[in-house]
Amino acid sequence: MSEKTIFEQIVAGEIPSYTIYEDEQTYAFLDANPLAPGHTLVIPKEPYERLNDMPPELIGTVFSVAGEVASAVEAAVDAPATTLAINNGEEAGQEVPHVHLHVIPQFEDDDSRPIHTLFRGADLSDEEMEEIAARIRNNQ
Repeated sequence: MSEKTIFEQIVAGEIPSYTIYEDEQTYAFLDANPLAPGHTLVIPKEPYERLNDMPPELIGTVFSVAGEVASAVEAAVDAPATTLAINNGEEAGQEVPHVHLHVIPQFEDDDSRPIHTLFRGADLSDEEMEEIAARIRNNQ
């Protein structure tokens, strides 16, 4: 039997957390290393490693909860906006192999807007864009 992830241990009550929300399928709690006050993680209780591994209906449930949590976080910390992000795989920066959606409050004077600092542009021609789009369509 494989070792439990830290998130499975949190859900099981083996590790304490600042719980924000819980239902039969999802769990939301404050990030232990927050990027901003109110930074919350929303997870499925079942330990799916990647978003691609989850059933579509559970993905919908997690995102629905994340939307409600985002509203609550914004109100609680007086943030005008939130960034919602999933690092989907180790190469994308996923540190815990259990799907988790970050709800990160953003403020007008933030110097570290995560969505802007995570992504760097790729200079692609129209032909390259069309080729990539076709390959993605063919792999759905």
